[in-house]
Order: sequence, then C-alpha cells, then structure tokens
Amino acid sequence: MDALYLGFDTSNYTTSSAIFSDDRGDFILNYKKLLPVAEGERGLRQSEAVFSHIKATEDASEAIRASLKDVGRSSVIRAVACSVSPRSAEGSYMPCFLVGEALASSVAASIGVPMFKVSHQDGHVAAAVFSASRIYSFDPFDFLSRPFISFHVSGGTFDALFVSPSDSKSRLFDVSRIGGTLDASAGQIIDRVGVGMGLRFPCGAELDSLALSFSGTIKKDGLSVRGTDCNMSGLENRANKMISSGADKAEVAAYLLDFIARVVEKLTDNATTSGKVPVIYAGGVMSSAYIRKRLENRGFFASPELSSDNAAGVAFLARGLYLKNGGDAG
Repeated sequence: MDALYLGFDTSNYTTSSAIFSDDRGDFILNYKKLLPVAEGERGLRQSEAVFSHIKATEDASEAIRASLKDVGRSSVIRAVACSVSPRSAEGSYMPCFLVGEALASSVAASIGVPMFKVSHQDGHVAAAVFSASRIYSFDPFDFLSRPFISFHVSGGTFDALFVSPSDSKSRLFDVSRIGGTLDASAGQIIDRVGVGMGLRFPCGAELDSLALSFSGTIKKDGLSVRGTDCNMSGLENRANKMISSGADKAEVAAYLLDFIARVVEKLTDNATTSGKVPVIYAGGVMSSAYIRKRLENRGFFASPELSSDNAAGVAFLARGLYLKNGGDAG
C-alpha cells in the first residue's frame, strides 16, 4: 500500500499543496497558485494575502482530492505537515501562514494522522535538497544526515544558513543564520526594479529572460560584502538610475542579476573557507537560469519549480518527520 504525505504552504504570494508518494519516491502533486497582485503594485498587505489564501484553499484542496482519486484505494495518508512561520526562529511570524495551518490541522484531525509544523524556510531547504538529489544523483536523506550550507534567496529573504541534523523529534534539521543581507533582499530589489520597468509582479521570470537576451558588456560595480554579510540597498538605486538614463531593459536586467550572482558567489566563497562543506541554493531567486550559470560550479541547485514557493518541501518533511517519530515506511 502506497504511503502518502501531505504538505501545505501559504506564503505571502503563493497558495501551495503537495503530496509525496513513497511508492514513486516523488511528488504526485505540486500545486501552486499565485495570489493576485494588481498591475503596478509591488506586493500584498498581510490582510490581503490572508483573504486571498482563504479563497484559494478550495482550489488547493480540490487538487489534493483529484490526485487522491487518481491513486485510488491502494494508498493511505500517513502524515500532514504545514509551514507555520517564515523561519524556525523565535518571534518569526506572518499571519498568512495561519490559513495553511488551519487547513492542515483540519485535514490531519479528520483522518486521524499526525500533523507536523515546520517553517517556510525549512520547506525551501528540503525542496532544494530533494530536487538537487534527483539532478545530481545523491540520497537526500544521506545529504541531510550531515552539515551543509544553504543560501535561501527569495522575495523577502536573503540568508546564508548553516544546516545540521537535529536531535529534536519535531525537526529533521536545525538551521542557524550565519550571514546574508543586512538590509534589502535580492528578490525584493528584483521586484521593485522590475515593476519600475513595467514588468508584472512577481518579476523574476521575466527579468531572467531579459537578462539572458542581453549580449553586451555588463557594468561591474563594487560589492559590499564583509565575510558572510552583505548590503544590497544601493543596488536598487543604481538600477533605477540606469532606467532613468534610458538604458535598455535587458541591460538593466543583466546588470541586476549579475550583481546578485557576484554577491552570492563571494558569500559562498567566504562561507566555505574552513573546509569543503556542500552548498545548496534554495529560494525563488535561485531559480534564475542567469544566476545558476554563474554559480553552477559552487553548489547544488534545485529545479525551477522546486526553487520557487511550494509545499513540496513541506510534504517531504512530513515523510521524514513521520519516520523519525516511529512511523513505518510504505
């Protein structure tokens, strides 16, 4: 009988549900629905995000029902997990995660299975490890059994993380922030500059395509990197000056992503000076083909669909935590 594990994630911009299958060793569902953002806007207030998630949970639930119908009676749900905070740190909180937590709690209670609470960041790291394991051919659980470094770079986050196995029954791994941005996040700048160029929010995919189309010389401004910390706020001003001076959109996009790639490259080198610790790149910004090309010899990348916000990593954590707490595989 196939063992299934459900995951829910309600980040600030995406409603997600996912199902991991033991028989397939993969996801039979990775549903994602972007929350609507008005043209010209740079994001959503939390009250807007919560309301949009509530409206979107019906579609997320229907996606689960359809997937369960496809696999039939030869399967059983063993556990449910959901993201309940941005990070696994005291005081980390965003109201939008309450929607996913309420849905996950209801599902787990109705079918009588355990429900595990994780962080959105943990989900990103787990999804990146799982996806990279398929691309680079390694065992994801073996990878998680030893320390590694992960860069989580997304719309609201730019963190350098030290990840190590956890002794806690409620966690597969512990995460310590060892660096990252001291001001603005890379994804935030991408969206702000992109909206300023007339792109639709979120702007990452379109900006990536523009950057890849640029064949000219990219201006190399100095970086503000000290050890494993960086400052990013000046990048937005420089990009906006290029826009106001009439620079081509593709040139601005290439300048922006090249700058971010060089920052992450320098941070990676500084974070790994003490030894050959493996590096995993996670988060939506790291789905950029332009950035990946620059950094591909420094660490492992996830596929684009498992780099952006998703519940797949959360479903994968549901499996790991179920087994860690004495559950039977299969």
